Amino acid sequence: MAIVVKLDDLLLDRQMTLTDLSERIGITLANLSILKTGKAKAMRFSTLEAICTELNCQPGDLLAFESDG
Repeated sequence: MAIVVKLDDLLLDRQMTLTDLSERIGITLANLSILKTGKAKAMRFSTLEAICTELNCQPGDLLAFESDG
């Protein structure tokens, strides 16, 4: 089971870079990169809210569940 972060897709759709998002929401580029690559083990709701607000999306647009089977 895995939670997949679809941040790349959202940024591409909005023609925005990770650096742009980082500057707009005040979260370091390093932390967003960890999230984007799927290496994050957790995410604060405040981070999720900031991303969703800036990208005008819902949490389900950003996160997906994929089963192993």
